[in-house]
Amino acid sequence: MEYTLIATATFGLESVVAMELRDLGYEDLHIENGRVIFQGDEMDIVTCNLWLRTADRVLIRMAEFKAESFEELFQGTTKVDWGFLMPEDAFMHVEGKSVKSKLHSVPDCQSIVKKAVVESMKNKYHVEKFEETGAEYKIEVGILKDIVTLTVDTSGEGLHKRGYRKNSGKAPIKETLAAALVLLSKWDPSVILADPMCGSGTIAIEAALIGKNIAPGLSRNFVSEQWGIIPQDLWRDLRKYALNSINNKEFRILASDIDGRVVRTAMNNAEKAGVEDCIAFQKIPVQEFSSSKCGGFIISNPPYGERLGELEEAEKLYEDIGKVFSKLKDWNYFIITADDKFEKYFGKRSNKNRKLYNGRLKCYYYQYFNRK
Repeated sequence: MEYTLIATATFGLESVVAMELRDLGYEDLHIENGRVIFQGDEMDIVTCNLWLRTADRVLIRMAEFKAESFEELFQGTTKVDWGFLMPEDAFMHVEGKSVKSKLHSVPDCQSIVKKAVVESMKNKYHVEKFEETGAEYKIEVGILKDIVTLTVDTSGEGLHKRGYRKNSGKAPIKETLAAALVLLSKWDPSVILADPMCGSGTIAIEAALIGKNIAPGLSRNFVSEQWGIIPQDLWRDLRKYALNSINNKEFRILASDIDGRVVRTAMNNAEKAGVEDCIAFQKIPVQEFSSSKCGGFIISNPPYGERLGELEEAEKLYEDIGKVFSKLKDWNYFIITADDKFEKYFGKRSNKNRKLYNGRLKCYYYQYFNRK
C-alpha cells in the first residue's frame, strides 16, 4: 500500500535529507520547514529507517485538515481509517504540538484526538473497549496556523539513536547532525579526514559509517518492526541487503582530543559501531596537531564556551586552531560552533557559512575550501 511519508529534520537540514532521499531513488519530494514529504510503501518505510543518516524520524501522514474548534478536530480525526494501520489490540498514545493556532491547548488536543481515534476504531472492529496490549503506535497531532496534521511514527526512538554511543563527552553533537556535516563537506574516503577535537568521536564515527557504506540503522530496532502491516521477512531481507552493501574500502580518519578519558570513550564507541579499524585515535591537544599530508579535510565541533570564563578560553582556542590549520597545505576545514564571532578569532573569513542547530542551540557551520 502507498503512504504519504514524512522524513522529519532539524531546521537547516531539510535539503540534506532530501539529497539522501534522492540518492535512495525517491522523486517528487516536497520540502517544508522541518520535514520532507514523499510517497512510499512498506518497503520504503523499512529502507528509510535503515538508511537515512540525517533525518530525525520517518512518519506516516494519516490526514491533514483545517480545525479551528475542538469539534472540527474530533470530526476530522474520526474520518480517518485508523483501523487499516492499527490492529484491535494496538497500544495507542498521542503526542501533540500547536503553533499560532486557535486550538492552543496541547493536552486538550491530545485527549480529543485519542477519543476520536478510539471512536474510529470502534467502527472498524465493532467493539466498545480496547485493551491496548499489542504493538505501540505513537500518534502525533501537529497544528500549525489552524492546519492539523495527524501522523504515526514508524521509527520509535529518534534516528540519531544508532546504538553505538552509550557514553558521550561534554556538549555532544547529535549523530544526525554529525553525519550532515560530513555530507555537506563533500568528503571522499580517498582523502584523509581529521577531527582534532573529537570528543566522544561522533563526527569521525559517522564519517566512517559513510565511508564504509554502513546503514546507520543497521544495529538498532524500530517500533514499526512489531506492526502487522510490515512483514518480518521484509525487515530481514533489507537488513541482509544492508549487510551485503558494506564495502571494504581502506581509508584513514584521524581523531584526537586533549582529554584522554573522552578519547577512550570515543574508541569504545567506534568499536560498537564496527569502524574501529579505520579510525586512528590519539590523545593530543589540537595545538599539537600536524600532518605532512596535502589536501586533507578537517571537520570539528570545538568547545563553544557559553559562560564568560569558558567563552574567553574558547576564543583563545579559536586563535590557536587558526594558526595550526593555516600550516596545513591545501586542507579544507569545516568548523561548527555557536560563536558568531568565530571568524574574527580564527583569523580568516569562511568561504561559506551555514546556519544549523545542535539540539536547540543555534550554530554556524564555517566552511573553508583550500584544496586545489
